[in-house]
Amino acid sequence: MSDKLKIFIVDDHVIFRNGLRTILNKVDNFQIVGEVSNGSEFITALKNTDTDIVLMDIKMPVMDGVEATQKALEINPDIKIIALSMFGDEEYLQEMIRAGASGFLLKNVTRKILTHAIEVVCSGGNYYSEELLVLFTQKYFNNNKKEDDDLQITNREMEVLQLVSEGLTNQEIADKLFISKRTVDGHKNNLIVKTGSKNIVELLKFAIKNEVIKI
Repeated sequence: MSDKLKIFIVDDHVIFRNGLRTILNKVDNFQIVGEVSNGSEFITALKNTDTDIVLMDIKMPVMDGVEATQKALEINPDIKIIALSMFGDEEYLQEMIRAGASGFLLKNVTRKILTHAIEVVCSGGNYYSEELLVLFTQKYFNNNKKEDDDLQITNREMEVLQLVSEGLTNQEIADKLFISKRTVDGHKNNLIVKTGSKNIVELLKFAIKNEVIKI
């Protein structure tokens, strides 16, 4: 019995599907179990296909990725879905998360990040492209400062959050802001407590689901 992760590709661009298949077929523990060009074809195929994770395009004819994600999770609540998009499709992030997607990747993603994202999501986590994390974290605290006084996020906490979203370590943040590493830890913990999040990715999800950011 194979213990490979069973992956289904849903995208209306043949060249992109071919590229994904070529990349994923080179990973030993991945197995492509199907590929189709729209959400309707996927839902039909899913009923007879054992699938662990779906790489789901958002903009497709017949049935888009949002509706296909909703219907897929009704059929199989355990299936994991990663949304795929181009720059400019960020407005759909909120819809895809609400539909039940566990990840969101830009189509220019590298093989290394794609592989890592699939493994993270299959293990029960969430994964977002770094570019999207930076974009929406920035929108989060810019809008939060103006519109959501209840959270009472301080200017320093927003500075820390910005630098975290840019990939800086706690020590690098401390050096940049001329504060101690322990102080950085304190600000990050405050952000997590104030938003009820476990980590920065969950902070992003919190902002989207609660409409703190406007997209």
